[in-house]
Amino acid sequence: MSEALERLADELRERLVRAAGEERDGADAAARVAALVEREAALLSEHERAALRRLLTERALGLGPLEPLLADPAVDEVMVNGPGRVWVERRGLLAPTPVTFDSEAALRHAIERILAPLGRRVDEAEPLCDARLADGSRVNVVLPPLALDGPLLTIRRFRAGGMSPEELVACGTLSRELCAFLGACVRARLTLLVSGGTGSGKTTTLGALSSFIPAGERIVTIEDAAELRLRQPHVVRLEARPASLEGRGEVTIRRLVRNALRMRPDRIVVGEVRGGEALDMLSALSSGHDGSLSTVHAGSPAEALRRVETLALMADVALPHAAVRELVAGAIDLVVHQRRERDGRRRVVAVAQVVRGRDGIGVRELYALRGGRARWRLPLPAELLARLEDGAAPADPAPAPGLSPDGPPAPARRDAPPADPLARLEAARRRLRASVAPREDAP
Repeated sequence: MSEALERLADELRERLVRAAGEERDGADAAARVAALVEREAALLSEHERAALRRLLTERALGLGPLEPLLADPAVDEVMVNGPGRVWVERRGLLAPTPVTFDSEAALRHAIERILAPLGRRVDEAEPLCDARLADGSRVNVVLPPLALDGPLLTIRRFRAGGMSPEELVACGTLSRELCAFLGACVRARLTLLVSGGTGSGKTTTLGALSSFIPAGERIVTIEDAAELRLRQPHVVRLEARPASLEGRGEVTIRRLVRNALRMRPDRIVVGEVRGGEALDMLSALSSGHDGSLSTVHAGSPAEALRRVETLALMADVALPHAAVRELVAGAIDLVVHQRRERDGRRRVVAVAQVVRGRDGIGVRELYALRGGRARWRLPLPAELLARLEDGAAPADPAPAPGLSPDGPPAPARRDAPPADPLARLEAARRRLRASVAPREDAP
């Protein structure tokens, strides 16, 4: 594309921006772009005018050089490290791109076009900003002087409808047996905490697991930046709000959690626990709002519990550490730990039950993925099996895997092992009981 056309696009963009505040005819932005090109570039060929309209739309309304990347469905994340370096994540792997911005000013213009429709602003006085696009994508901006090599822009994209459990099974995040087990846990109203590192897919897995919540329940979701796309008919979505430029109007996740308790929720889904709201969430879960879901940054199930304890202690409430531990033990049932592998795949590598011990709370590993092989703890704890059986009521959309619609465990055939993990584990438990039971002819 000729430099003359590039310069003309820049000149027309300046005119379009200056005239934006003077338009009163109600014409949309695309119509104004087309009219300006026809008026100022009528001597160009149709092909050149079409190219000019595209350039002008990208620079005045879109995200400039980033538009082709955001139009690529294989791109999960776009990372702009200054005007001359743009990286993307595809299928969990990072790769550089030939995309660049002409100058730091051009990159700042793109950032302004992202934030302006959201009512957000970033400048040297407030050089950090988090925002959410209309499609749910998450945006983070860092400006100089904090960013030493120029403005930094990170855009994490999300599917409009999220991912279903079947899609997670297809991409290898969950095995079919593990998916069935976790689905039974959600239907049985166990409280699940999804842990993992940054970019491990916690929110995606949380959204998929939420699809197992029965359609007749009222769900309240609370997020810092709304990303979840639940498919049930009765979902209430709440989103935190940062303070305005004057420092007023902030609404924290902690306030939203407190308010959610007055909204008659059957389930509370907190997108991520990051601060003092952990205490309010634990209090809610310990007072009858079981079956809720949340995520936390952690490197293992045990670390996830310690992190929730630490976050709860940040709530400026003078509770003894032992009392907070009791809250954690009574509120959370299972920790689902996820990890991003070196090849970019995101996989659930552990599921642990929260248990009380002499030294406080701990975790009992129920499932682990080691060396590519899934290992289940045999047998499942009796109290956990009892809750899963109670959750497999006939009114549910589907009974828990390995359980008959009437409640008792499905009988296991000796010549062919059951397909579902719960049935296999229950069969192993019955065999173990039979092996240790006293025989009638014993002296």
